[in-house]
Amino acid sequence: MSNVPADLKYTKSHEWVRSLADGTVEIGITDHAQHALGDLVFVEVPETGRTVKQDEPCAVVESVKAASDVYAPLAGEIAAGNPKLADAPETVNSDPYGEGWLMRVRPAAGALAAAELMSAADYQKVLAAEGG
Repeated sequence: MSNVPADLKYTKSHEWVRSLADGTVEIGITDHAQHALGDLVFVEVPETGRTVKQDEPCAVVESVKAASDVYAPLAGEIAAGNPKLADAPETVNSDPYGEGWLMRVRPAAGALAAAELMSAADYQKVLAAEGG
């Protein structure tokens, strides 16, 4: 069974969202997603200052098996991309909810409320339905 921390919010496309004290949100891919992809060999994070729309592909994670888009769970401006991942993409595999975060976003007005985010319990139901 995948690790699904209760303090995070989730999307059906397997991203997680953590609200930070400065008003930004931190985003990454879930433990389930990194397991499904396998060992990551490349991660492309969005440029700081880029504006993203909800559900827009904004990052790429690539493993020896496949490349996969990462979708913005909410609209906003990229406040930071994780610089560690350029040299150490495997960090997403080893610590998907910590050092393996992909980006930080400054949400657009009302974007967080409009985002279709799930609780940990609801996300676990999605995983169960997918057979994960």
